[in-house]
Amino acid sequence: SPSAQTAWESVYYIQNEMHYGSVVRGIHHYSSAIMVVLLAIHLIQVIIDGAYKAPREINFWLGLILMQIVLALSLTGYLLPWDQKGYYATQVTTKIVGASPVVGPQLQELVQGGPKYGHHTLTRFFAMHAGVLPGLLVAFLGLHIYVFRRHGIHVPDEDRGPTQRFWPDQILKDAVACLGVLAVILMCAIFKGAELSAPADPSEAYSAARPEWYFLFLFRFLRFEAVEHFGLAFGAIYVPGIIMGVIALMPIIAMIKGGHRFNVLFMWTLAICVIGLTGLAVIEDSRDSDHQAAIAEAERDAHRVKELAGLPDMIPVEGAGSLLKNDPFTQGPRLFAKHCSSCHRYNGHNGRGRLVTDMDPATEKSFVSSPTASDLGNFATRDWWRSVLSDFENHMKPATNSGYDLEASAGDGMVMWCSDNAEVLKDPQNKDDVDAMIEYLASLSGNPQLELDGDKLARGEEIISGGELTSGSISSCTDCHAGIGSDFELGAENGGYPELNQYGSVAWLKAFIQHPESEQFYGERNVMVSYAEKLSEHELDMLARWLAGDYAESHVHDYPSKLDELDAAIKSSSNADGASENDASGDEADGDESGGEAPEE
Repeated sequence: SPSAQTAWESVYYIQNEMHYGSVVRGIHHYSSAIMVVLLAIHLIQVIIDGAYKAPREINFWLGLILMQIVLALSLTGYLLPWDQKGYYATQVTTKIVGASPVVGPQLQELVQGGPKYGHHTLTRFFAMHAGVLPGLLVAFLGLHIYVFRRHGIHVPDEDRGPTQRFWPDQILKDAVACLGVLAVILMCAIFKGAELSAPADPSEAYSAARPEWYFLFLFRFLRFEAVEHFGLAFGAIYVPGIIMGVIALMPIIAMIKGGHRFNVLFMWTLAICVIGLTGLAVIEDSRDSDHQAAIAEAERDAHRVKELAGLPDMIPVEGAGSLLKNDPFTQGPRLFAKHCSSCHRYNGHNGRGRLVTDMDPATEKSFVSSPTASDLGNFATRDWWRSVLSDFENHMKPATNSGYDLEASAGDGMVMWCSDNAEVLKDPQNKDDVDAMIEYLASLSGNPQLELDGDKLARGEEIISGGELTSGSISSCTDCHAGIGSDFELGAENGGYPELNQYGSVAWLKAFIQHPESEQFYGERNVMVSYAEKLSEHELDMLARWLAGDYAESHVHDYPSKLDELDAAIKSSSNADGASENDASGDEADGDESGGEAPEE
């Protein structure tokens, strides 16, 4: 259905709900790719065999027109699912149209139905793909076959003409070849299927966009510095136009002595360049960590939106795009990367699977920057609380990277508490009690995805309130953190320490993100920026619910942890800084031994 609100949805229905719909779409998808390849092979064969020469030049030109129509079908069909990949990749095509001399901007608006992509873009591309271009294809194919039948089969060597009839010998060979191609298409359609990425979202950048693989050579050619210098029109219109002009003139060039050899050499050179540029693009993309991260995120979004569309609520009236926009699992990492990753990390990365980097102004080289606040990858979980109770100083160590004096700021708080109670907490006899404490503290967040042990909860609540363990006792948490176990309410009185009522819940997180300076949190010791004016209500809700785990359960693989990579990068940077300092100290010592300042020249 060619509408910005129904295109993706109709393709999703075909691929996921209709019986054998995914196979049908896969056949359509892979047939178009193989069609382009077979046309290229056919063109090379025609030129090598000299079947383009007079009197067959008209048929050759008709074949070139048919090739352009097939390429146009591929380009227009790429946008029709209205997914992120097709949406952003097709924009490159329309920008190339806009770079045309004289009438470029007007032609671009005509093609896309206005200054921006939208409903009219889809209807025009659909009309071209399903109506105009197929009609032209049938018409020119009829002319092509008519001229072919008129001139007959071209035989490069007249002494080796056909000795058998077309029927049934050649028909059998053609049938076997066609069955082989069909088998390959069916295998791809059944076992791999056609890709359907997340619904198109103009507000969300999509850096993983690439054209179909058979257009990668042009994509890579346009990225050469020399080509970029001359502009998009040079690389995408003038150069391809000249190449197509040479190919179209080949029947005339062949009339000149040595012309056929030139044509064959030109064609082989072009084929090698196309294959080489395609391979280069694939290799460079495989080595580009940012591009690979973008692909992983795109696959994550694609799987997630299909999960959400398959829930009982299904796709809302607003369209499938609203599923991801209102999904904390999708929006949370993006908001974290934008607003939080300058200080915090999430399992070592920026929330979206990438290490946070900065630029060294002296060397103009990027480096992995150190976090200046705690990693929130396991926020309010059992692992989080185990780290807080056993080694709070190390848990909050990233804060010292910003010059924050943890011990001085905390005073006789958690650093002192961990030190005073370490012996009791580490006693093997108290292992079950410590686990019970952690179970109870983790339950405060109300995380719906957390499976809790009822017996541990009851025991943990006793210890948190009274401080009595199997072997020995600890300072009760309620001595400093009043009201543990009650509902959180912003503005309530507390003992001057971070409030643990519903710690890590959506309500607690929203209040903390908006008012970290509140006496219920860090008060005068706070160094975190307030986001009360920086996040909308919807953004705040998405971020808080993601951190609290309050979203529809997902089987999509989350971004892999980067903790080991981050630690290795920080250690490497520290070692390099230490070596630089030693070199500097050595230089100073050499200067002192030489007797002071160097003489002036």
